[in-house]
Amino acid sequence: MITKAELEGNALLADLPREEYNRLLPHLQLVHLELGQVIYDGGAALDYAYFPDDAVISLLATLENGRSVEVTLIGNEGVLGVTAALGATFSENASIAQIPGACWKIKIAAVRDEFKRCGVFHTRLLAYTLSLLTQISQTAACNRLHLLEQRMARWLLMVYDRCEQKEFPLTHDFLSHMLGTPRSEITLAAGALRKAGIIQYSRGKIRILDPKKLEGVACECYRADHIYSHPPRIGTDPATQTPTRPRRH
Repeated sequence: MITKAELEGNALLADLPREEYNRLLPHLQLVHLELGQVIYDGGAALDYAYFPDDAVISLLATLENGRSVEVTLIGNEGVLGVTAALGATFSENASIAQIPGACWKIKIAAVRDEFKRCGVFHTRLLAYTLSLLTQISQTAACNRLHLLEQRMARWLLMVYDRCEQKEFPLTHDFLSHMLGTPRSEITLAAGALRKAGIIQYSRGKIRILDPKKLEGVACECYRADHIYSHPPRIGTDPATQTPTRPRRH
């Protein structure tokens, strides 16, 4: 039997009214996402929604020549498959597990049914959809206008905020795909951060040594993302909103 406390890891599922929790509960399944696991290919039918706990999921835009770039990422603040609640039937982008971990899986039909009831779950999904669209727009501007070192710092902090770990599995090849940049340039940017004593990396792992210094390197888009990833709940009093988990420095 899943308890309400077990759902606290995801902001959209946390502290739902008992009535809504009871309706969703029979449909929820805890799964573990492996590193690099493909959840949806672009154009695939949307059968399930995924609410990350400590996993982090990347949404990728892929071109005809096979090159891809991350358009946004989803962690414990959100859900993969939110567009299905609004009527979408297929995945617009490919999605892969960027950071392995736990995730709540639920059939799209159950999400749509609860969304139509226009309760707390409904308002949270609407607020999250707005924040997700804003993040995607911010990423587009960031990829075009900011230096690679700034973008890498922003990206590392976004992952850190969502998985709440200073060390996570990450290769230069993976970073190259996420940031849409050749591996050689990723190596140079990561080397600069390492020399500054901000990160450490070896054997496919990156460790953030100084989050505050990393924030100093990151572009303004990171500060915007931190606001967007904790959106106000539509139609609710801020004083009664579920608190977000504190960041770990």
